[in-house]
Amino acid sequence: MNYSQVSIVIPAYNDPDGLSDTLGNLQTQTCDDFEIITAVTPTNGETLEVAQSFAKAYSDTVSVVTETKPGPAAGRNAAIRESGGEIIGFLDSDMIVEKEYVESAVRQIEINSLNYAGCDVQLTISDGNETTAARFDQHTGFPMQGYIKQHQYAPTCALFVRREVFCDIGLFDERLTAAEDLEFGNRVADAGYELAFLQTVTAYHPARDSLRELIKKDRRVGRGLCQLQRCHPGRYGTPGIPPRPSGIKRPERELPVKNRLTFGAVSKLLTAVRGVGYYEEYVSNERPNDFTDFPQLES
Repeated sequence: MNYSQVSIVIPAYNDPDGLSDTLGNLQTQTCDDFEIITAVTPTNGETLEVAQSFAKAYSDTVSVVTETKPGPAAGRNAAIRESGGEIIGFLDSDMIVEKEYVESAVRQIEINSLNYAGCDVQLTISDGNETTAARFDQHTGFPMQGYIKQHQYAPTCALFVRREVFCDIGLFDERLTAAEDLEFGNRVADAGYELAFLQTVTAYHPARDSLRELIKKDRRVGRGLCQLQRCHPGRYGTPGIPPRPSGIKRPERELPVKNRLTFGAVSKLLTAVRGVGYYEEYVSNERPNDFTDFPQLES
């Protein structure tokens, strides 16, 4: 284990190109005291080969763990256990950050004595992919400040957490294959920690440029909402009654009429898709394993 100020955890699932872009981008960071741990599932294939090639080329800072259990929670937990950082950051495998990203985030966390902080996330559209789906995804995007304020969590695509928080309340709930970041953030808030937003620290995420990709994502979100209720009914409600949409990603009224109508139709479709995903999970009749406590991280 390398002991460092910061550990950056990147879960990767069948995304060799995205992982290569992210790992390559992180080599330009101005922070000189951080490590990168890639958690790869499945335990073979091109994605693992990319992770291993970077670990070989940058052996002082990059390492790889593999995880057979499905879902990002298990991969992140495996990486956290191998980490040495007092601050643990999370990125997705297809994200790009500015070269001062880690240094700037750590500076603000230290100056303000923060324990849990989500960063600004901007969605980007590559040339030639300005589809309706991409423009909708970019417009609704990741309203990180709204997530933190209204839902008490920050998506793990751009999140920093002090190690002591994991030691205190446990790691991510591995029973959840989606919405594990929501559950964890809510648990952090329930434990009395402040959830902060780092507005000037930005990460960039490629917009999904096809309706199929948006549907796939929201179907997974719907399944995750049912899993939350099944695993934590006291906090999220009785399974069988999906939570009402919060409206936090509703298209803004200031849009031109044509865009507002188009984006509104896409938004309604995706709300229905989340409902489909929710009831797919509900009728699967899968029940969580006997649960005694959240996965732990030793001090």
